[in-house]
Amino acid sequence: MKTIGITGQNGFVGNHLFTTLSLDENIKLIPFKRSYFESTAELENFVKQCDTVVHLSAMNRHDDPQVIYDTNIKLVDQLIAACTNQEHYPHILFSSSTQESKDNLYGKSKKEGKLKLIEWAKNGNGKFTSLTIPNVFGPFGKPNYNSVVATFCHKVANGEEPEIINDGEVGLIYINELVALIIESITSDKGKNKIGNNSFELEIAPTSKNKVSKLLSLILEYRKNYMENGIFPNLEDDFEKALFNTFRCYVPVNHYPVKYTKHTDPRGSFVEIAKTQTSGQFSFSTTVPGITRGNHFHTRKAERFAVISGKALIQLRKIGTDEVIDYYLDGKEPAYVDMPIWYTHNIKNIGEEELITLFWINEPFDPENADTYFVNV
Repeated sequence: MKTIGITGQNGFVGNHLFTTLSLDENIKLIPFKRSYFESTAELENFVKQCDTVVHLSAMNRHDDPQVIYDTNIKLVDQLIAACTNQEHYPHILFSSSTQESKDNLYGKSKKEGKLKLIEWAKNGNGKFTSLTIPNVFGPFGKPNYNSVVATFCHKVANGEEPEIINDGEVGLIYINELVALIIESITSDKGKNKIGNNSFELEIAPTSKNKVSKLLSLILEYRKNYMENGIFPNLEDDFEKALFNTFRCYVPVNHYPVKYTKHTDPRGSFVEIAKTQTSGQFSFSTTVPGITRGNHFHTRKAERFAVISGKALIQLRKIGTDEVIDYYLDGKEPAYVDMPIWYTHNIKNIGEEELITLFWINEPFDPENADTYFVNV
């Protein structure tokens, strides 16, 4: 079994990498805490357990650029020293940046950190891979920090109007795509250039390029069509599906449950469940009192639970956290809740009668590629 540790495992990329690797039963993850860089003993104990270290810890924002440079160089020095002191030689993957070719102290810290790790690999038995990473976007990115997508999604979903300062073209890679490349780089040198003895480099290209105004236009459409009218957008384009899944993670928790309009006449009632610009799969279930269904999550699928009869408790919990979100629905006022990706979810019949729930998901079920991972809420 391969052992992998991730410095910066609680950051944006680190968290996605950690949770994705946790789905692989052939990998043992070595937990990392930021405080390890303040304790030589704890850092050395961490590295000696790892076959592979993915070094993501870094600073990329501070009022004083010199602090950024000093911090990032120190983190590399500490990591090298821990490996050297333990006479342990893991495969170290290092997150560099396209900024390393530019004349700023952040880029300089990445370039010099890479050179230090090349020298470490050259003089020992370790292996080094530098990953040059473009702008990344995806769910759970920090708004108002260094991602225009995270900032736009957060502002639009919360009723604000973002401002375009420079309508340039932005090259982006979706977090799921980046994580897949990092995992491939752990075991394979495919696509890498050799840059030294035991050292390699993978220059990761953006998978999409859009003007800033195009990004904002799409996100504003999500607010109008999805949040205001409950209409799922066309999810056939990979980039737009990724952007929509990112947007959904910024929709406020109290947006749900969304009540349906119930059209009633002497014949009975009619309720429109979901309008979509794609097809997907519609289904329904009946559940006897006291029974809970689900307890699973998806990494790419968009899904809606609609309660039309009976009483239900729908629960969600983001993977890697303890906070549980509870939604109480009653078929007397039909309503729905949409499931964000990376949130395990379930539905329980909390009434005394049969619960009837309708489901829509954007992909027909494929047992060979189900994208369904079972974890209790």
